[in-house]
Amino acid sequence: MKEFFKFIRRFAGPYKWNIIFSIFFNMLTAALTLVSFAFIMPILRLLFGLDSTQYRFMEWGSGKLTDVLQNNFYYYVSGMITDHGQSATLLFLGILLVIATFFKVMTAYFSEWLTLPMQNGLTRDIRNRMYDKIVSLPIGFFTNERKGDIMARISGDVMETQTSVMSSLYSVIKYPIMIIVCLGMMLALSWKLTLFVFIILPVIGLLMNVIGKKLKAQSLRAQQRFGSIMSNLEETIGGLRVIKAFNAERLMERNFSEETRDLCHIHNVMGRRYALAHPVSEFLGTVAVAAILWFGGFLIVSGKTSLDASSFIYFLILFYNLISPAKELAKTSYTIQKGLAAMARIDMILNAENTIIDPENPEHLPEKTKLSTIEYRNVYFSYNGEKDVLRDINLKIEPGTTVAIVGQSGSGKSTLADLVPRFWDVCSGEVCVDGINVKNLTVHELRSIMGMVNQEAILFNDTIYNNIVFGMKNVTPEEVERAARVANAHDFIMETEEGYQTKVGDRGCRLSGGQRQRISIARAVLRNPSILILDEATSALDTESERLVQDALERLMKDRTTIVIAHRLSTIVNADKICVMHEGRIVETGTHQELIGLNGIYSRLVDMQQV
Repeated sequence: MKEFFKFIRRFAGPYKWNIIFSIFFNMLTAALTLVSFAFIMPILRLLFGLDSTQYRFMEWGSGKLTDVLQNNFYYYVSGMITDHGQSATLLFLGILLVIATFFKVMTAYFSEWLTLPMQNGLTRDIRNRMYDKIVSLPIGFFTNERKGDIMARISGDVMETQTSVMSSLYSVIKYPIMIIVCLGMMLALSWKLTLFVFIILPVIGLLMNVIGKKLKAQSLRAQQRFGSIMSNLEETIGGLRVIKAFNAERLMERNFSEETRDLCHIHNVMGRRYALAHPVSEFLGTVAVAAILWFGGFLIVSGKTSLDASSFIYFLILFYNLISPAKELAKTSYTIQKGLAAMARIDMILNAENTIIDPENPEHLPEKTKLSTIEYRNVYFSYNGEKDVLRDINLKIEPGTTVAIVGQSGSGKSTLADLVPRFWDVCSGEVCVDGINVKNLTVHELRSIMGMVNQEAILFNDTIYNNIVFGMKNVTPEEVERAARVANAHDFIMETEEGYQTKVGDRGCRLSGGQRQRISIARAVLRNPSILILDEATSALDTESERLVQDALERLMKDRTTIVIAHRLSTIVNADKICVMHEGRIVETGTHQELIGLNGIYSRLVDMQQV
C-alpha cells in the first residue's frame, strides 16, 4: 500500500478537493450507517419487552453526551409507545430508518460521483505524460526498445492501471472510514470485546496478504508478455510482404500462438489466485464472527461486561458492517498489486533519462539571413560508450555550400549528420552552428533553422496539406502551393481525388515512393531552413522519380548550407566538397574531380557504381 499512496501523491495534486469532499461524504455515510443501525436497538429493547426501565428526560450536559442521547432517545420512544401504541411507534421508527438510509445512500453516491472524475482524470494525465515523455526522449532510447512494447505500455498498462489502481481509489477512501467509525462505536459499547476484535483482524489480514503476495510479480510477467505480443503484431503488420514472400505464415502463427498461450496461462494463475480472495475472506469472516459470538456470550453470561442482549446484537451488526469493507479492502489490495505491476512498466518510460536537455542559460543564434556555418571540432562519438563510431572528426561547412558525405555502409555517415540537430550528443569535442556549440542552444531554436529529407519519407495518416504544413503555424494555402511547386509535387497533388485535402493513408501508403518524397521536400521547402540535411533522399527511387526528386532537391539546396548523405555518387558530383568516410574517420576531402585524381577510396566507389 505504501507504493499505492506514493503513486497517488505523484498524480493526485490537481484533484485534492475531490479527495477532501469524497472523504467528507464518506464520513457522513459512515455516521448515517450507525444511525440507521441504531434504530434496531429500541425495536428490540422496547417493542418486544426486553427493557422495563422507566426513562426520564435528562438535561443536556448532565452526563456523557452518548448517555444523554441514548437515554433521551429511549425516553421519547417510550412515550410514543405509551401514547400511540407499538404499531405506530414501529411505523415511525421505520420511517426514520428509511430517511436515514436515503441520506446514507445519497452521500455514498456523491462520494463516488466526486471520485470518478479523479480516477478518469488520473488515467488521462498518465497517458498524456507518457506521450509527452515519448515525444521528448532522444532517439537513442528507442534503439533499445521495441515499438510494440512501448505501445503496450501506453495502452494495456495504462488500462490495467485504470482498472486496478484508479478503480481502487474509491475503496481506499471509503472503507477505512467505515472501519474506523464502526470500531469507534464498538469501543464505546465494549472495549473488551473490541480488543478481541483487534486481535482477530490482523491475523485475518496476514492470511489474506499471503495469498496476494505473488500477484504483483505475476501481473508484471503478464504485462511483459502482452508487450511482447504487441511487438510481434507490429512487426507482423509491418513485414507482411516479407512474411508472405517467404511462406513464413505458419512460422509467425506458431510464434504468436506460443506467446498468447503463455499469457493465457499467466492469466489463469492470476485469476485463480484472485478468485480465492472472496471465499477465503468469507470463511475467515465467519470464523471471526463465531469467535466473537463465543467470547461475547462468555462475557455476558459471566457478567464481565455491561452489554445486554440487544447491545450485543448491535455490536454484532457493527462487526458485520465492518467485515464487509474489510473484505473489500482485502480484495482491493490484490487489485492494487496488479495495477502497481503495470505502473512499474509505465515508470520505465516516465523515469527514463532524457540526455538531450536544454542549457540553463542558453545562447541564441544571431539574427541574419538563411546562411549558417557548421563546424565539427575533434568530435568523437560512441553509442554504447565502448566502440567509437566517429573518431577525430574535424570539418567546417561554409555558409551556403553543399557538403556530401559518402562511404561504405556503417562508416558513420548518418551519425555524423544526426549530431547537428542533436539527435545524439557527442562524447567529446564540439559541433558548432555559427560558432556556437549546439549544446549551448535550446533544442527548439536549433532545430527551427533545419530541414531534413530522409531516405524513408515519413508521412502521417492525414491530408497532403497537413503533412506539408506539419509543425508550422500561420501558413497560407498560397505558401503551401508555392512549396509544392518547388518540390515538383503540385501537379500530381492536383490529380488526386481531393487535391491538397487528399488523405495519404498510413505512412503515406496511398502514394508512390517518389510522391511521398516530394511531399517531404515540400515540407522542408515551406520551413525555409538555413541548414538542410539530405539523408540518401533518392536512393530508394526509380530513375524517373529520382530525376523529379533530384530536380526538386537542387532547387531546395540553392543558397542553403547543406549536408548530403549519398550512396549514388552521380547525385553529388556538383557538391562544393565531398568527404569520404571510412571506419568512423574522414579519410578524403575534396571536389569530385580532386578525389578522382587521388585514386583512393572515392575513386574505387565511383568505379564500382559505373560497372
